[in-house]
Amino acid sequence: MVPGIGGLEGYFPLAYLVAGTDGVGTKLKLAFETGIHETIGIDLVAASVNDIVTSGARPLFFLDYYATSHLDVDLAEKVIKGIVDGCQQSDCTILGGETAEMPDFHANGEYDFSGFSVGIMKKDSVIDGKTITVGDVLIGLPSSGVHSNGFSLVRKTNFDSISLGEALMTPTVIYVLDFISKGGVKGIAHITGTSSAGKIEDAEMRQTFNMGIEMVLVVSKEAVVTILGDGYRRVLYTASVRL
Repeated sequence: MVPGIGGLEGYFPLAYLVAGTDGVGTKLKLAFETGIHETIGIDLVAASVNDIVTSGARPLFFLDYYATSHLDVDLAEKVIKGIVDGCQQSDCTILGGETAEMPDFHANGEYDFSGFSVGIMKKDSVIDGKTITVGDVLIGLPSSGVHSNGFSLVRKTNFDSISLGEALMTPTVIYVLDFISKGGVKGIAHITGTSSAGKIEDAEMRQTFNMGIEMVLVVSKEAVVTILGDGYRRVLYTASVRL
């Protein structure tokens, strides 16, 4: 195993294999409140896949753990459909998972779940930030919504319109390696969440959310146009590395 502790993933020496696991946090509460369960599985896949992508890995397969007090087949099918959709967007396979019924542990009609993803990358293609230098360009890729972070804070904000609830349930964008495979990417930071002006202090906003940027790429100046191609117009923010 590659030495070192920390980060969002573990490395295993088979080219390398990269593994990550995550959940969707209290966004599940909003799913229960809005009754929207068809897309929460996409968020689950994205939470793990977007983490392993930061090291340059291409997702291979995904597994899930689904726990509930009593299995509601119709509800579970909606959740699993989202997981399948997320795997299709990630171009990876769902190998299976575990479904657990635990009476009296979860509230009736509610569930919890987590996901596990494994990807692969060549040993000479690891993206670890070690080659970042002054003059490299930071590219901010826009987020699609709040994603799966900060929902304990979001849910403290009163909303009566289901349309807002639907907006908050917008699934997370899954970033695959089409643009990364072109070379020149030196570092990737997976940042989650976004919001707009409201009754939340600026300091708490910046600490909890990402202010509209989902991922930050660090690339060489020469590689910017090659990497982004036609997507250059969709970039939210660019900056350069300085001392």
